[in-house]
Amino acid sequence: MHETVERVAQQTTAPPRRGWLWPGLAVALAALLALVPQFVKRDDVLNLCFMVFLYISLGQSWNMLAGFAGQTSLGHAALFGIGALTTRMLWTNGEPFALALLLGGLAATIFALIIGVPTFRLRGAYFTIGTLAMAEALRITVSQTMPLVSTLPTDQIVGYNLATRYYVALALALATVGTAALLLRSRLSLGMLAVREDEEAAQATGVNPLKHKLIAFTISSFFAGLAGGVFAFQQVSYYPEAAFSPSWTFDALLISFVGGLGTLGGPVIGALFYILVREELAVTLVNFHQIIFGILFIIVVLVFPGGLVEAWARLRKARWLPWRGR
Repeated sequence: MHETVERVAQQTTAPPRRGWLWPGLAVALAALLALVPQFVKRDDVLNLCFMVFLYISLGQSWNMLAGFAGQTSLGHAALFGIGALTTRMLWTNGEPFALALLLGGLAATIFALIIGVPTFRLRGAYFTIGTLAMAEALRITVSQTMPLVSTLPTDQIVGYNLATRYYVALALALATVGTAALLLRSRLSLGMLAVREDEEAAQATGVNPLKHKLIAFTISSFFAGLAGGVFAFQQVSYYPEAAFSPSWTFDALLISFVGGLGTLGGPVIGALFYILVREELAVTLVNFHQIIFGILFIIVVLVFPGGLVEAWARLRKARWLPWRGR
């Protein structure tokens, strides 16, 4: 019974040989990205970067629940939408954006806690179907009760600055990835990963599955709500129903699986792949880009079940590469 927890502990607590390398590279990369708006004045490039950062946050938030705790939720769009709706309403009604964004994340978290206890009594496909049904019920309710579209007040449209949205999305992406990194290095992650591997064995060794699943759900929901708030901050014309679309859930799922589910860098690589490839296909193959991207996704998952992170690991081990073994 102790094998699952012990194996997870060995995998997650082994100190890296170069503990300073990746944090240093991350700081350097963040500094470079912060300089982009100073030198790039094209709105299309800034908007593309914004979407990459947004999807990194969205994918990583889903990964913290499904990848770390093993709970496959199809209701992520509900958390994203609640964060977007709360932030938008408070911000456009005069509240400071920082406060509105924080309250949007907290609203998504409170909603997750309310539904988390009953839904986590379900297991496997029943939990997945339950979260999907909850998200769809919320989307239908919003579509029937909220206005079709709303626009920013005139003074906010006049002062609209895409570079500001770029920095907010970058900060959220860094915060989400940083939180995931700290979570993986904490003792709390041992319980989550043990639940992911074998819930019954983890419970037999003293791990409380419900507690660890709720903690993962809470953290995941908070960042999903923040991602929704940043999305609402970027939109001039806002469609409340759009933020509750199931596509936000399935986009997060695709990003995590393509990049590498349960890994720290997977959602980052997956978001880059998803946005850049999707946008390129949308331009070159307007009528067939969704089909082509779907085929690429299937190929990646079949060839590399661990995502592009696994592909990179295999590439490093290839004997014909000059940097193998480094």
